[in-house]
Amino acid sequence: MSETGSTSREQEAAPRASLPRAVRLQVAVFSAAIDVINRRDGTVNRRLYSVADRVLRVRAGPRPDPSGVRSADFDVDASRGLWARVFSFSSPVPQAPLPVVVYFHGGGFAMFSARQCYFDRLCRRICRGVGAVVVSVEYRLAPEHPYPAAYDDAVDTLRFIDANGVPGMDEGVRVDLSSCFLAGESAGGNIIHHAANRWAAAAPTPSSVRVAGLLSVQPYFGGEERTESELRLDGVAPIVTLRRADFWWRAFLPEGASRDHPAAHVTDENAELTEAFPPAMVLVGGLDPLQDWQRRYADVLRRKGKAVEVVEFPDGIHAFYLFPDLPDTARAIERMRTFVESNRQRS
Repeated sequence: MSETGSTSREQEAAPRASLPRAVRLQVAVFSAAIDVINRRDGTVNRRLYSVADRVLRVRAGPRPDPSGVRSADFDVDASRGLWARVFSFSSPVPQAPLPVVVYFHGGGFAMFSARQCYFDRLCRRICRGVGAVVVSVEYRLAPEHPYPAAYDDAVDTLRFIDANGVPGMDEGVRVDLSSCFLAGESAGGNIIHHAANRWAAAAPTPSSVRVAGLLSVQPYFGGEERTESELRLDGVAPIVTLRRADFWWRAFLPEGASRDHPAAHVTDENAELTEAFPPAMVLVGGLDPLQDWQRRYADVLRRKGKAVEVVEFPDGIHAFYLFPDLPDTARAIERMRTFVESNRQRS
């Protein structure tokens, strides 16, 4: 547990001291790769990125893993490279219809993929741990596809599921589209906020998909202001730094926009929420430089009369729940399960 009265030296040591050696190594490789791939001119070196992507890539597998979860890919819109990977149960097939979790990976809107091993393994754990069918979306990346491409892809995936159901599951697996949850980590947490708001505002009729809640893990919000946690943990906590976060905002936001753009700055009265905006659970890590923005996000949801639950992980670095060696990963998935069960549509 971290303490607010720690000295500067103790704060610097905390992230390294709390991580197992294997996780520290992975985080170091992540950080080095990000700094090599992100160019100073605001572009991403896709040639180098493709090398890392091939190393981390795993195929969908119709054969169930030891926990009974299988996966398959399906196209949402092949013309723009929009597709998804569905994770579902194989044997034994659950008798009752299952909730659906539509998942959006992190990566500052500019990196990573639904087919990479970290997100593939995570979605398998969510499928088994939450007891849900998981649809992991391969949305388009910035800066080649800036705002609002990721939001468009998210909403269009919901429209596809609404019209076609969830393809790629074993016969006998049924889903309850009235219990559809959006989940996302970091940039994915930002995407699900905007997608849920747009979905609720559009109020498609008739619609099978009902967004029943948001599972927002360390969502990526920001502004021109530098918060206390950003300044205190910059260069101390792993993965997210001010320099990297600023790069990702420049890559995603419209040309010339500041970080106070409504896509990033959803933490003030400029946050326009529809009446039907769903309940949200926000997971916050105590070693995440973005934690102040995440708490402000939860506060603005409360002020606007929305149901929100904040779950704190004092020792959580940014993206902690990608690493199963960290005890908080299992706790996070258990909290997701509880939230889903509490907010499912009941007949």
